[in-house]
Amino acid sequence: MADEALDAESVVRPGADELERAAEAALRPRHLDEFVGQKVVREQLSLVLEAAVGRGRAPDHVLLSGPPGLGKTTLAMIIAAELGTSLRVTSGPAIQHAGDLAAILSSLEEGEVLFLDEIHRLARPAEELLYVAMEDFRVDVVVGKGAGASAIPLALPPFTVVGATTRAGLLPAPLRDRFGFTGHLDFYADDELEKVLLRSAGLLGVPLAHEAAAEIASRSRGTPRIANRLLRRVRDWAQVRGDGTLSLAAARSALEVYEVDRLGLDRLDRAVLTALCTRFGGGPVGLTTLAVAVGEEPETVETVAEPFLVREGLIGRTPRGRVATADAWAHLGLDAPAPSGTLFG
Repeated sequence: MADEALDAESVVRPGADELERAAEAALRPRHLDEFVGQKVVREQLSLVLEAAVGRGRAPDHVLLSGPPGLGKTTLAMIIAAELGTSLRVTSGPAIQHAGDLAAILSSLEEGEVLFLDEIHRLARPAEELLYVAMEDFRVDVVVGKGAGASAIPLALPPFTVVGATTRAGLLPAPLRDRFGFTGHLDFYADDELEKVLLRSAGLLGVPLAHEAAAEIASRSRGTPRIANRLLRRVRDWAQVRGDGTLSLAAARSALEVYEVDRLGLDRLDRAVLTALCTRFGGGPVGLTTLAVAVGEEPETVETVAEPFLVREGLIGRTPRGRVATADAWAHLGLDAPAPSGTLFG
């Protein structure tokens, strides 16, 4: 039986709900030397943490940026573990008022790590309070209302903020400047994902052939979260329809059931490419027209399907609309037509 309900469209999406995060928890590495990939960030972060521990002080605040599913939350947990302290977890959308953040900050203990996920979505009043807390380790508590209100400064013990964001460009400069260390996480190479998968299979107690690990890795969009999700789906297939062994044949059969092709494209991705190539001659075509052709909202096509298709060089975004590349035609097994200047939509 599957760990969680996932349809074929979501199986290669990098986001995760609470149910999946719980499933991921057992697979997360606990220390930096167990963390696979992100070699530069790991080495830099190791120096920051070791130096802080040697001085007996809280390290600089840490900002982790990059696409979802690459390990920002895991690294926040590792930072707390390496420092031998506890981790307080919250997120930007959960903090609607400055008072919400003040309550969290005033309850922190010395050396504790505060993890702020989606920090770019903090409300502006909370943002301004965080500036002072990160730099001066104090919060100003407002007592009273109206003309009689007064601000009482409350000293905070030294702590470390670990912020995570998928959109670093949305962070205001004053907030970015207060982070002493910034690490950007990149997509993983296939060989790194193979190591992630073999480690996860060992933790799950399932036999995973190296060929199967390579096959799953090649379809995981460079994202460990997707790789682990596909691993669980292959395990389900092997348990229900196979002999329990995660072989290359089992991996291919399972991924065919979940409509994940050799490049990691799913139903929506292929629908966008097919419409672009067969109905609009490869484009250029407007986003709205393309979305109508595949029966989706323009925002869904733009934010869910396009990023990966553009990154893989299958479509291009031009001022006149979306265009299919030669690789897109080849992936669909179609012959590219002669270039055309026609604009659809």
